[in-house]
Amino acid sequence: MKNRREIRPRPALAALQTGLMLAVFSLLPSARAAEVVSRPTLTADGARALTESALTYARAHAAPGAAIAIVDAGGFLIRLERLDGTFDNAATISIGKARTAVLFGKPTRVFEDAVNKGRYAMLAVPEVAPFTPLMGGVPVEIDGHVAGAIGVSGAASAAQDDEIASFAAAEFVKRQSAHADAGG
Repeated sequence: MKNRREIRPRPALAALQTGLMLAVFSLLPSARAAEVVSRPTLTADGARALTESALTYARAHAAPGAAIAIVDAGGFLIRLERLDGTFDNAATISIGKARTAVLFGKPTRVFEDAVNKGRYAMLAVPEVAPFTPLMGGVPVEIDGHVAGAIGVSGAASAAQDDEIASFAAAEFVKRQSAHADAGG
């Protein structure tokens, strides 16, 4: 293959082509924005703040125990804490509650109420594992988007599980709103 000649781009020409391509793409910001969505999601620090609010509320209201699970916007566990004396499986149940709340974007009390009113078909949701239709899972919404969720199990009652989770989520959202209003 003597007659074969390798063609190499000239460095100046390659730089010019790259610059032109970048200029063209920078003129199309709406096309790029439509391809990528930016949504809030809980961080490890956010999970820690939610957990602390839940623990403070649980202790102040004499909860005999509580397992607190925090998941991010995708339903992945980022924090789990269990008060001394809480039954062992409460941790697993709290994770299921948090995942159910984040994946459906609704408090799990909605699903428990539906089941209690006879909508048993909800118990056969195969695509979501674990689907936990028990009070105590609450989504955390920031700017209209579900950023994560908290699940609580093992307090004195299902109602107290729900109170603890609801309080922590509301306090977190309130702090985020105050932080945003302060320009931070």
